[in-house]
Amino acid sequence: MRKGDILWIMALAVWVVILAVPISREAFLNYTTAHPYIGGFVKFAILASMGDLLGARISRGYYLKPSGFFLRGFVWGIFGMMVVIVFAVFMGGTSMAQASGLLPSQGSKLAQAFMGSAIMNLSFGPMLMAVHRMTDTYIDMIYEKVEHIGLSDVVERIDWHSVVEFSWAKACIFFWIPAHTLVFILPGEVRVLASAFLSIALGLLLAIAKRKNQPA
Repeated sequence: MRKGDILWIMALAVWVVILAVPISREAFLNYTTAHPYIGGFVKFAILASMGDLLGARISRGYYLKPSGFFLRGFVWGIFGMMVVIVFAVFMGGTSMAQASGLLPSQGSKLAQAFMGSAIMNLSFGPMLMAVHRMTDTYIDMIYEKVEHIGLSDVVERIDWHSVVEFSWAKACIFFWIPAHTLVFILPGEVRVLASAFLSIALGLLLAIAKRKNQPA
């Protein structure tokens, strides 16, 4: 096992211990409940960045710290803050739509979880993945010292076939809808933990999507 693998596993183990030990888990839950946006920022900044590193490990065969690693982590943190409110909006909106007869199966937690997840991942999900690809590409261009970086330059550089065919048509539908359905079924306090670890998968999938058509 390589040094990078050991360090990554150790970092993951720290999170597992924090969430497994009752005292630290309670402190974590209490803090993220009292400060949801800060909690969302920290979880995504750390765990989704770990997903980025794991994506590099799988696609390239070795860990590669990307240029602008901490800037990318900051962007992940912003996305984490967005996810905090988005979870509440889509689950609450689904419940209201069921109550008003716009969606079926009122009172069914499974139906609410599935429909909330489906609506979220068919609307917000693709937008998040597209924006992430754009911010990631912009950071790449900064560290490549590209003289002029406009919105059109960023858009033209992105492999949109990969975004649509992998991130939208495959990841959103076949992974994220069932994954978030399971998350939304869980009690609120457990949902926080599950969503935190799913951010590793989010970083991993986006990293693979970005690199799948690039030379090793």
